[in-house]
Amino acid sequence: MSFPKDFAWGVASAAYQIEGGHDADGKGPSIWDAFCRRPGAIFDGHTGDIACDHYHRWQEDVALMQALGVNACRLSLSWPRILPDGLGTVNEAGLAFYDRLIDALLTAGITPWVTLYHWDYPLGLQQRGGWANPDSPRWLADYATICARRFGDRVRHWMPVNEPQCIVQLGLVNGSHAPGYHLPLADAVQCGHHQNLGTLLAAAALRTRASLPAQVGCAMAAQGMIPLTDSAADITAARTATWRVPSDYLWNNSWWTDPLFLGIYPEDGRRALGDPRPHPDQAEAFATKLDFCGINLYFARVWRAGPDGTPQEVPRPAGYPRTSQGDWHMTPPVLRWAPRFFHERYGVPVVITENGHQNLDHVHLDGKVHDPQRIDYLHRHLRELGRAVAEGADVRGYFHWTLMDNFEWALGYNVRVGLVHVDFQTLKRTPKDSFAWYREVVRVNGANL
Repeated sequence: MSFPKDFAWGVASAAYQIEGGHDADGKGPSIWDAFCRRPGAIFDGHTGDIACDHYHRWQEDVALMQALGVNACRLSLSWPRILPDGLGTVNEAGLAFYDRLIDALLTAGITPWVTLYHWDYPLGLQQRGGWANPDSPRWLADYATICARRFGDRVRHWMPVNEPQCIVQLGLVNGSHAPGYHLPLADAVQCGHHQNLGTLLAAAALRTRASLPAQVGCAMAAQGMIPLTDSAADITAARTATWRVPSDYLWNNSWWTDPLFLGIYPEDGRRALGDPRPHPDQAEAFATKLDFCGINLYFARVWRAGPDGTPQEVPRPAGYPRTSQGDWHMTPPVLRWAPRFFHERYGVPVVITENGHQNLDHVHLDGKVHDPQRIDYLHRHLRELGRAVAEGADVRGYFHWTLMDNFEWALGYNVRVGLVHVDFQTLKRTPKDSFAWYREVVRVNGANL
C-alpha cells in the first residue's frame, strides 16, 4: 500500500479545546466561554479556561509533533484572541502568539494548515445577532483579511470554517452546543447560508491578501455513507444517500458543500429546507470555488439497494463495535468511499481533516498509556484510505484528531481522543502506544498498513 510521496500526514486541534488562557493578554470572551458557565451545559461543569494550557506550553507541544514525525498540523486561530470584540481593534498579543507558533512549526518542518473559525465565535458578535445578522459574512471576511496579511507570508493552506453543520444544528437548533439556541428551521437555514457566504468571501480575501498563493478549502462534518457490498447497485445506493437532502434534515452533505464547489444549493434541499438562493449582490461570491474539500469522518451509515433500487439503510446488529461515544459505530470503509464520492462530485483534491477514536484511556501501573483500540481503529481506517487512493481518489492528506486529549465541547474531559495523554490536574503529557504506532506509519508513508 502506498500514498503519494508528498502526502500530508498530520494531527489536528482547535484553539478553544487546547489553548486555555481564556482571558490572557487581551483575549476577548467567546460563546464557549459563556456557554461553559451555563449550569448543566457541560459534563460535570468542565470549562476550557485552562484546557491543555497550550497557550503557555506550545513549545512542548510542537516538540511532541516533531517527535511524532508529522509533516503537517491543522490548527485553529482563536477569533476573539485576535479580535477581542470580533471586529474593530486588533489584539497584537494574540497575533504575536500565533506568529511564534507558526514559526516554530515551520522550523520543525511542519506545515501549518490554518482554520480561521473552529466554533469559538466572539461573544461580542453573538450579541449583535451572530450568524443571523446579514453582516456576519463580512465579519468573517474582515477577520480573514487580518489573518492573511499577518500570516499569509508563511501559511498556504486555509479553512475558513470548521463543520458548519455542527455550528447550526448543535448550536442553533438543538441547543446542546454554544450559544445554546433553539431557532426555527427557517432561521437556522439562513444562518447556515450566511456561513456559506462568509466562507466564500473569506476565501476571496485570503487569496487577495496573502503573500503566498492561498489554497482554501473546507472542513465539513461529512456524513459518511457506505455500501453494504461492492455490487454496483449497493454502491449507487450509498452514493445517492451521500448526496440527497431528506426533508427538514440539516445533517447532510450537499446542502453545505454544493454552494462552495458548484455555486448552487441542491434542488432537493431547496424543496426540503427552503431556498436561500443568493441575492444578486451575492452572485460574485458564489462564483468563487474552493481549492480542496476537507472532510471530517469518524463513522458511517450502511446502505444497500432496495427491491426497487431505492437506497435502503442497513441497521447495525446488536453488539456491533462502537467507540466510547455510543452512537459512533466502527465503520472503517468510510475512508474508502467518502473520499471517492466527494472527489467524484467536485473534481477537487480531498483531505481527511479529522479522523480518530474516542476512548477512555488512562495511565497504567507501568506509567504508560496502552490504547490498542485506537491503534486498531486507525489501522483499519487508514488501510481503507489507502484503497481509496489506489482506486483513483485524489486524497492529499490525513489529519488525526487529535494530538493530545483535550476539552471535547459538551463532553468536557469525559472522553479522550489524543495520541498523547494529558493529566488535566498536572497537565503532564504522556505519549500513548498509538503515538509510536502512528509515528511509524508516517515514517514509512503508510507502507506498513
